[in-house]
Amino acid sequence: MTSAPRALRWGHQALEVEVGVGEDGVPRLTRIGLPGGTPPEPRTWAPLPLVEVTAAGHGRNWSGGRLIDTSLGSRMRYRDHRIGHDGDWHVLTVQLHDPETGLVAEVAYRSPDGIPVLRSQVTLRNDGATTLHLESVSSLVVGPLADGPEAIDAADLLWAENDWVAECRWQRRPMRQTSPVIGDRVVYDNGKGEFTRTGRGVWSSCGLLPMGGLTDRRLGRTWVWQIEHNGGGWHWECGDRDTLAYLALFGPNDTHHGWRHPLEPGAEFTTVPVALAFSADGGPDKAFAALTRYRRAIRRPHPDHERLPVVFNDYMNCLMGDPSTEKLLPLVDAAADAGAEYFVIDAGWYDGENGGWWDSVGAWEPAASRFPGERGIHEVLDRIRDRGMVPGLWLEPEVIGVRSPMAKSLPDEAFFRRDGVRVTETGRHHLDLRQPAARAHLDEVVDRLVGEWGVGYLKLDHNIDPGSGTSAHPGETPAAGLLGHNRAQLDWLDGILDRHPHLVVENCSSGGMRWDYALLSRLQLQSTSDQQSHRLYAPIAAAAPSAVTPEQGAVWAYPVPEDSPDEVAFTMVNALLGRIHLSGLPGDLRPEARALVHEAVATYKTIRADLARAVPAWPLGLPAWDAEWLALALHTPATTYVSAWRRPGAEAGTTLALPHLHGRTARVDVLYPAASPADALWNPDTADLTLTLPAAPSAVLLRLAHAATAR
Repeated sequence: MTSAPRALRWGHQALEVEVGVGEDGVPRLTRIGLPGGTPPEPRTWAPLPLVEVTAAGHGRNWSGGRLIDTSLGSRMRYRDHRIGHDGDWHVLTVQLHDPETGLVAEVAYRSPDGIPVLRSQVTLRNDGATTLHLESVSSLVVGPLADGPEAIDAADLLWAENDWVAECRWQRRPMRQTSPVIGDRVVYDNGKGEFTRTGRGVWSSCGLLPMGGLTDRRLGRTWVWQIEHNGGGWHWECGDRDTLAYLALFGPNDTHHGWRHPLEPGAEFTTVPVALAFSADGGPDKAFAALTRYRRAIRRPHPDHERLPVVFNDYMNCLMGDPSTEKLLPLVDAAADAGAEYFVIDAGWYDGENGGWWDSVGAWEPAASRFPGERGIHEVLDRIRDRGMVPGLWLEPEVIGVRSPMAKSLPDEAFFRRDGVRVTETGRHHLDLRQPAARAHLDEVVDRLVGEWGVGYLKLDHNIDPGSGTSAHPGETPAAGLLGHNRAQLDWLDGILDRHPHLVVENCSSGGMRWDYALLSRLQLQSTSDQQSHRLYAPIAAAAPSAVTPEQGAVWAYPVPEDSPDEVAFTMVNALLGRIHLSGLPGDLRPEARALVHEAVATYKTIRADLARAVPAWPLGLPAWDAEWLALALHTPATTYVSAWRRPGAEAGTTLALPHLHGRTARVDVLYPAASPADALWNPDTADLTLTLPAAPSAVLLRLAHAATAR
């Protein structure tokens, strides 16, 4: 054990963290900010300890709904720390211990060089003589997000509601509406309320994205956080404590998920990772920009992140799960003519005449009735390759229909079970990927489709939520079983990508219901929605880069024959600052509409290299679901791209704020559609772009080529 430092400073040129150790020996995270900040005044009562832990027999020092102020957390004394590097990452590990129980905690802080984002994860080890029954463990606790009553008065909370076909809807609310001033004669120094957001079930983002934020309306100082967990067992809370705004981030816990974990002597438990992005000014845009760069730093390298190939998928507003050789062959030709580089056969390719595919999936063999030729489905796969595209298939790997032969051939332990009974949800069972039989089955399927059939793209869907989880053995809570399955799923994905390094895998999961950076640190694309209306897709597409890097955010572009030219352009603009997922009925479009599709794809190919390194901004603020004007900007040091949408009911003109270009001269070009009557005027002194679009609905993609620095 080393002597405890009074204050430990660690970080790099973009971020500095200070951990203070009080006279009681408890380390506390006292500051996160830019290097060179003024050290905070020593406090004996705040901020909170580095780790908050509850366990059976070890609750809280201040009772209420909060998961902070825990007795174990307040007893965790400083033991040691290590500072090092892991490639381009700066690493600080602080070790704590509780002398009463023998519990040891290692708090691992990591930050990529030059990026103001802190990643945090906690490992507990039981060095005591008796089992500790864990009920909650924080991944990150931060006391001083806002310091003092005036800072809390100026703070707004951010969170994103995320329903099926209504994804990524950011909300903003003053923190004082959740943490009001109680009164100047109240003697208590701590409340019981807090603002919380919680994920439940198997979908990590069903109802809410596993994200949040806090921003200062006066200064633009902003924090944005994400919980990197591929299941619904997550929780965050933000509230005021002793005139400070605190944040605590968790994976599953007992209060909200029924999670408990027996930590036996000598055993370890590690929390889910979380990340906190910081911006000293510039509001949410700068914090999301930092988070975008961080997301690129944590994900698995893959050529798809640089190439951004155009994908055609036969589902949305197209075949809608009813593929066949007869229907697919002309679509393959139309997709190739439009410039697609991948062609994905979506749901239904395995569905024969057996009463419907929903409750019979699991074997993943092609339906002979859909592909009746001598070569079956391979006739279509060969045509895709002959037209210069890579073939792909839809797959829902984690489910087995109750009528599937796999429901009988796989053992009971391969499935989610509760109280010894196999879980059934809407005619399906759910595989537990901790079990060797379940994993062997899925490995055989993927290796056959990719290794033997030559499929280069898999769209992984997941359309059921089997509830609280699974109990593989007596005494295991379903939530603990679910966490084990979630971690096994990540390991399985790593395995298939290790074996097939050029395979492109899309994370679908009912559109955007599993939208998280546990999965996206491994997978190449994220389906953003199943929304079929191009007008309603626009706010989803505009907000998507808040939750996914632009090069991973797949957006449907699905014009249909009845669309007007303005509607076709609107549909295509939805996807131009993300990943194009072409669909619709390209062969049935009128020549003018078909030309607009081809023009959009050609334009996209000229800008996609920039998208892979650009960061987002929102010239009209984070998009509101019912906003009449919407705008998204992606910018690099030399170029800014702006997609703007005018929806019905909007005035013809709007003013877009681009503060990152203040004082810079810029040439404004209309990239798409080339024949757009859009009128755009740039004012470098006010950093405003005045835009007029005569028609509604209509949309446009603009490019501002600008100097790298202000004039």
